[in-house]
Amino acid sequence: MFNGAILIGASERHSGTPFHAINPATGEKGEVAFSSAMPAEVEEAAALAEAAFETFSTLSPDARATFLETVADNIMGIGDLLIETAMAETGLPRPRLEGERGRTVGQLRLFASYVRLGDWLDATIDRAMPDRAPLPRADLRRVNHSVGPVAVFGASNFPLAFSVAGGDTASAFAAGSPVIVKGHSAHPGTGELVARAIQAAVASCGLPEGVFSYLPGADRSLGGALVADHRIKAVGFTGSRGGGTALMKIAAERKEPIPVYAEMSSINPVVLLPGALKDRAEALGAGFVASLTMGSGQFCTNPGLVIALDGPDLDTFVASAAQALSGAAPQVMLTPGIHQAYEKGVAALVGADGVTTVARGTEPEGVNRGQAAFFATDRATFESNPVLAEEVFGSSSVLIRCGSIEEVIATIAGLEGQLTATLQIGSGDEAHAAALLPTLSRKVGRILTNGWPTGVEVTHAMVHGGPFPSTADGRSTSVGTLAMMRFLRPVCYQDVPDALLPPALQEANPWGLTRRIEGKLDCAA
Repeated sequence: MFNGAILIGASERHSGTPFHAINPATGEKGEVAFSSAMPAEVEEAAALAEAAFETFSTLSPDARATFLETVADNIMGIGDLLIETAMAETGLPRPRLEGERGRTVGQLRLFASYVRLGDWLDATIDRAMPDRAPLPRADLRRVNHSVGPVAVFGASNFPLAFSVAGGDTASAFAAGSPVIVKGHSAHPGTGELVARAIQAAVASCGLPEGVFSYLPGADRSLGGALVADHRIKAVGFTGSRGGGTALMKIAAERKEPIPVYAEMSSINPVVLLPGALKDRAEALGAGFVASLTMGSGQFCTNPGLVIALDGPDLDTFVASAAQALSGAAPQVMLTPGIHQAYEKGVAALVGADGVTTVARGTEPEGVNRGQAAFFATDRATFESNPVLAEEVFGSSSVLIRCGSIEEVIATIAGLEGQLTATLQIGSGDEAHAAALLPTLSRKVGRILTNGWPTGVEVTHAMVHGGPFPSTADGRSTSVGTLAMMRFLRPVCYQDVPDALLPPALQEANPWGLTRRIEGKLDCAA
């Protein structure tokens, strides 16, 4: 169960100004009063994390993997209470949350299997060459180390997969970093249940209590205090552009600046090429609306922009999309604040010069329902009004009608960084696609063809990141095993006696790793 507690290491307490969860489907306030962590709790949690760092960061791959698997088992052990609590706090339906729970435990187990492989350590050995002329070479060995304690901010739109035990936490644990989670105030009961599952895993695996702490709270100063603490060495954040850049500023102004890996804003352009429109315009219209309205559009990969060559086939697409959207019932949005921001963003598009409303969803029935919206404009209008390129978090999208493939390329070149871009390709579109790919690859982290951007697989190859402002650092990903690299740094050992080396670099290779020796991979027996 949950009781509104702050969890610091192995202890719990209640303090600060209490706050309540809001059921967005009804607008009703939850019964449990949740504590708000204060600067004193940040100080205590950070001190415990620092004390736990050396032990946790030097665990064997198998021990760390076992911990990740225990967290996954404990989350599943919460049972239906976790799903019911999340439903009441987010308005999300049961199937979506059960799927998200599966993704959450699945990525924990994926990281566990990857940790056991050990190649993330990148153990590299260049042995000494004492007889080399004109100068001998020292013995040089390199391995990745954890950066230190990490602060993770829970996301509003993924109460499980991008929150307390989500991708940022899982990848930080996998890298050997103690984690302090700033719980999202929209789903505090859900957060506490998962936090208790992690706390129990820390205890049952015999780890130092400071490996994990959970600090709920609705005050933005809590997150600022956490990022400012000198013991925090990196930050994982999923949320608004304003929130992410505010944390980046705090981190940059520290005596020791640290990286903030923030996933923030993306409108995920979809390019409809002429052959695709000719082959399947009606189907594309229906598929687009299904992606746009999924989960009330509250996905960071929602298709917020469509770019296409003007003509009769595009008109067929628009008519199909309008028909599908006009029957789309508004869904509950995650919080009253998110719903208000959505309504404000849509109103700005409705009132913009040169923009027409293609279609709206059905009229809302109930509170905090997001009525879907699809707009259209031409390239000149889009270029002249920066508002049209801003993310509207929800089921809202803008179509840009272009006169040539050169205009399509120029439109993409003028966009900010994005998480995804999608090419719909049909007969005869290969040359156009080839012309677009170089520009797209400079603008996005993931390029899709003949699909829709909503839905992110958790795999080794996945990239869920992109140039600013989609993320703070376009070299990183927050999904997939590559996410571990955000919380690792290389350390080189020169002429260090074998007995003093980390196990990954010792001659006996006690962890049985595949290592790079003299530039060649050396597979353990």
